[in-house]
Amino acid sequence: MKGTIKPPTIPEHEKSSFVKQLLAVIEQQADIIRQQAEKIQQLSDEIARLKNQPPKPDIRPGSLGKKKTGASKNKTQKRPGSKKKSKTANLEIHHTEPIEPDEIPDGSQFKCYKDFVVQDIRLQPYNTKFRLKVYETPDGGYVIGTLPAKFNGKHFGPTVIRFILYQYYHCHVTQPLLLEQLDEIGIDISAGKLNDLLIEGKERFHKEKDRILSVGLEVSSYINVDDTGARHQVLWSRKNGHFLLSRPLV
Repeated sequence: MKGTIKPPTIPEHEKSSFVKQLLAVIEQQADIIRQQAEKIQQLSDEIARLKNQPPKPDIRPGSLGKKKTGASKNKTQKRPGSKKKSKTANLEIHHTEPIEPDEIPDGSQFKCYKDFVVQDIRLQPYNTKFRLKVYETPDGGYVIGTLPAKFNGKHFGPTVIRFILYQYYHCHVTQPLLLEQLDEIGIDISAGKLNDLLIEGKERFHKEKDRILSVGLEVSSYINVDDTGARHQVLWSRKNGHFLLSRPLV
């Protein structure tokens, strides 16, 4: 311990009974001081924890000049979980292309393939023209082919609609930037139609959102609404107030 006073070394033949008693007292007091210092440090750490302050750092003595033991053994051991695994083993392969060496010496024999997977993405328009066949019936009427149900009569497929919704609601891309992005990709769409795709036909999502509170109250056994001190406008009294509600549902 820092600050410990060590008595001078006294030869055994020079120690009288009085000196031995003094040395015993000094050793006893040093032990008491060491215990008190540890207790004080524990209390200081507890006070720091209660005040959200960092405790005393555990600084180990320096190892400068000391010989390291077992260094060669640690170098050979690998960190747990560091074993290499194939990162592309579960990837879906869309295209496979064999590549021949630039030069093949005469008499060479093919043995195997060495796979090298490259991940990429394609953002390009994919337009489909549906040619709905029209037939005239014997009674003078007409029958016409029907579009697949997934298109729902729209001129934009489900993939591009999912892309628009993801960019707008998840990535927070504004409508002007999203319109510019679609134009750069090659999608011909107007600002009005883009707005319709974002807001029309979402009634079931609005109904689901409106039922979140009522369903939560039905299935929960406890309500806990805690206010952190922010000011709220109380509509019925036109005053700012603080709320704290915590009650079980019975």
